[in-house]
Amino acid sequence: MPDAASVGPFLEERHAALAADATKFAAEKIGALPAPADDTAARAQAREILKLLGEAGWIGYAVPAAYGGRAEKPDFRACAMIREALAGASPLADAVFALQCLGSMPVTLAGSEEQKRKWLPAVAKGEAMAAFAMTEPQAGSDVSSIATTAYREGDFYVLSGHKTFISNAGIADFYLVFASTDLIKGVKGISCFLVEAANPGLRFARAQVLSAPHPLGEITFARCQVPLSARVGGEGEGFAIGMATLDRLRATVAAAACGMAERALAEALRHAAGRRQFGKPLAEFQMIQGKLAAMATELAAARLLVYRAARLADISTQRVTMESAMAKAYATEAAQRIVDQAVQILGGAGVLADHPVDRLYRAVRALRIYEGTTEIQHLVIARHLLKGV
Repeated sequence: MPDAASVGPFLEERHAALAADATKFAAEKIGALPAPADDTAARAQAREILKLLGEAGWIGYAVPAAYGGRAEKPDFRACAMIREALAGASPLADAVFALQCLGSMPVTLAGSEEQKRKWLPAVAKGEAMAAFAMTEPQAGSDVSSIATTAYREGDFYVLSGHKTFISNAGIADFYLVFASTDLIKGVKGISCFLVEAANPGLRFARAQVLSAPHPLGEITFARCQVPLSARVGGEGEGFAIGMATLDRLRATVAAAACGMAERALAEALRHAAGRRQFGKPLAEFQMIQGKLAAMATELAAARLLVYRAARLADISTQRVTMESAMAKAYATEAAQRIVDQAVQILGGAGVLADHPVDRLYRAVRALRIYEGTTEIQHLVIARHLLKGV
């Protein structure tokens, strides 16, 4: 479970109880679900998980109380705790929770009162599934290359373009879409739109199947007409809204990495204590002890970076770009190493498709890429450091 005591200086009293409750929920409700056999099963289970999360009130920590949430404003430390607990039990459940946060945050930050009242309560209850549509075939880390356009025609915007690697594509009820309202202006010409899945002109193009269960796919816009009221924030404010969203939630990606790493470490400890080779438990071999010690130390360091960044996101009105970048870069890379070492300790058992560690091995890799690659995080950190030189 998320170890609230070890990151106590960054938490408030309520977070310790929340960590225990989230762990219990993840073990009893999420851990009991069967591993999806294929992409179709994963998509069906994602909707099932959404209902469970909504009924239990967990998504409410990402939504302001005025719109059905659990606190006056989004509680990023709570979201990190929840993601840490869910990720250890089911990376798919973590993804479902994460997308509710990611897809609703632009509305919380810059949406109209009408948008907030229509969508945020439904998000919190698990009645509306969200998606965040920024990535395109030629626009990943380079957001300025977004080619999807949104041009005004009377009282409407007409969207045309193609999005790829979109989580919840094909099963979302609404998409936060980033499109250019002025291609000449680059990032300053990007705007954000809330587009309902049933909107004519929006089409689910195809599923993109990952090695780990995760609803992903491509969507297209063929003269997709939306009212002016669908715009979130002002024209040209989309890039700032998107980056502010990612800034605040990036530490929760790192928390999910910690949850996967913690589960992998627990599985490795259990195996090392019970597996005997050459007449004694693996845990008595110094090389195994060295691996376990390094895994635990990296996990502890990662969690400190995570909850430092999440606390700043909670208490500061300023951007927390560098702190979030450090947390994501370190925690996701550390989690990859920890899970890999767990596989090594488990040996053959660790590469069986039905073993939790193998499932974690397939799931953890994506965390180093989505919402900003490790390399981009390093560039972000360096640029912040060089500003003071």
